[in-house]
Order: sequence, then C-alpha cells, then structure tokens
Amino acid sequence: MSKIALITGGSRGLGKNAALKVAAKGFDVIVTYRSKKEEADETVAQIEAAGQKAAALQLDTSKVATFAEFKTQLTGVLQQHWGRDTFDFLVNNAGIDAASPFAQTTEEDFDNLFNVHFKGVYFLTQTLLQTIADGGRIINVSTGLTRFATPGYAAYASMKGAIEVFTKYLAKELGSRGIAANLVAPGIVETDFTKKAFDSHPQMHDFISSITALGRPGQPDDIGGVIAFLCTEDARWINAQRIEASGGMFL
Repeated sequence: MSKIALITGGSRGLGKNAALKVAAKGFDVIVTYRSKKEEADETVAQIEAAGQKAAALQLDTSKVATFAEFKTQLTGVLQQHWGRDTFDFLVNNAGIDAASPFAQTTEEDFDNLFNVHFKGVYFLTQTLLQTIADGGRIINVSTGLTRFATPGYAAYASMKGAIEVFTKYLAKELGSRGIAANLVAPGIVETDFTKKAFDSHPQMHDFISSITALGRPGQPDDIGGVIAFLCTEDARWINAQRIEASGGMFL
C-alpha cells in the first residue's frame, strides 16, 4: 500500500517542488491550493505522469472554521482514490509573505501572518490528527529568519518561531503513536513567494550570495528533497529537529 503525503500550498513554489520530490520517492500526494486550481491540477498531472496517484483540494489555511469541512472532503478523497481513511505525512507548507519593518507593521498584517503561519498550522494539524496514520510524519516549514534577524520580518519570523516550539510539543505528545515531527527551515529561496522582495531590491541577489557560504540564493530544488527525505524510512529516527537548508547563511 502506497503511503500518502498531504502538502498544503502544494500547487506552486516550494510546495510544488516538495510534492514532486515526495512523489519521486514513490509516495502518493494530495496538494492543497487556496485559489489557483489550474496550478494545482498541473501539479497533479505531473505527479501522475511520474507514476504516482495524486489529488488536489481547495483550502485556505487562514480560515479555521473551514477545517472540519476540509477534513470531510479529504476523507472522501482518501476513500475514493485509495480505499483508506488515513494518510501518512502532513507537510504544513502553505504561507504568505508580508515583509514590514516592526515600527510599520499593522494589526492587519500581523493577524494575516498569525492566521496562516501559526493559528492555521496549529488547528489544521489538530483537526487532522486522527486522520494521520500511526507511524506517520508531520513536517512543518519554518525559516532561517528564526536563527538570524533580517529587518522587515519581525512578525513573520515570530510566527515561525512559534511553529518551532509547537513542533517540539508535537514530537513529545505524538511519540506514543510513532509519529515524528520535524521542521525544515529554508534560507532565502528564489520563488514567486519572494519575487516581490527580489524585484524591489535589485541588489538583494548579490547580497544574499555574499552572506551564503555556498555563494547563491536557494532554489526550490534545494528544499523539496529535504522534505521528501523526512518522509522516508531513512529518516525514521529523526524527531523534534530543526533542519536548516540555507546553504550556510550568516555563518
């Protein structure tokens, strides 16, 4: 029986790369998307072309009130396509970018980041807890910005810091079910997620390259494989760990 990964925000960027890398490991994949169904369908098509089963579901991870209905839809898809009512790997990847200096951060900016990056992750994981198979994995996506400080990301990094603490508690409380929980913390990666920042700061590429030991900004291919590895049996004894994939930023 093939194992199944659920990857939030898996229709583009890091999430799509992770979905493709997870499928390349021989796992089936369910991706969620917020609004662009065509991107999710394309991701599903690529996974199926590679020989794995896939499906896409709409989900806005900022809206906790919709999670119960999402679980119902997810269970239906699992039963229809896989003949089971559980999945194995939850990858909490969905995110938004809202860079703002601390002094200019609005309450709306703060709440939007909080709802997606912490509250949504916390309560989606809680909602799906009994749908995750015993022996499964939870992989939360954090950021290098919890280790080093870059002006403009105080709120975003604070939410990710909360996720890092949360992940340790997941590992502790779910260990009796054989569920491991870990974090992947990317450095700056060139995706549509960071395109606005790169476009508005032409010098950013050179600066990131200069403070990264491997001499360049990250690419999605640098991250997706790390997430996929954490789903494999080779990673079965890794638990409650923060794995930074930044190419050695700010060493």
